Amino acid sequence: MGRHFPCSVGKGGITNRKREGDGATPRGTHRLVGMLYRPDRIPAPVDWALPIKRGDLWSDDPTHEDYNMMVRAPYPHSHEVLRRADPLYDLVILTDWNWPYAVKGRGSAIFIHRWRKQGHPTEGCIGLRPRDLAWIAPRIRHETRLVVV
Repeated sequence: MGRHFPCSVGKGGITNRKREGDGATPRGTHRLVGMLYRPDRIPAPVDWALPIKRGDLWSDDPTHEDYNMMVRAPYPHSHEVLRRADPLYDLVILTDWNWPYAVKGRGSAIFIHRWRKQGHPTEGCIGLRPRDLAWIAPRIRHETRLVVV
């Protein structure tokens, strides 16, 4: 729709050479491939969004076959908890970074989620104002892209 939104990027800046754990946001044009939400906190933003349930995790262990995939607890490998106590992941838009066929160590879980506060960096994701994230979510179409320059 030609809109631009203020955002936070990774503490490692924007990079052309993304690596697991570098805290950087990968430069490029990324497809939006899914959406997750906390049904106990917000209504479904679209009918195809998946609820985040207790035990939902995201594997960030490049040595495991589930690397850069949503997994369920118990999961003994390195992972990120999706059902957080804070509101950071109440609404998450999934990008196609290193997905669906993950290259080990190239980086995982580049999400679009709410920012902690303006100017506060992420771990590599894109952070948006909650109102902008809520505006974007129901307008996502197959051709919608995230452009990181």
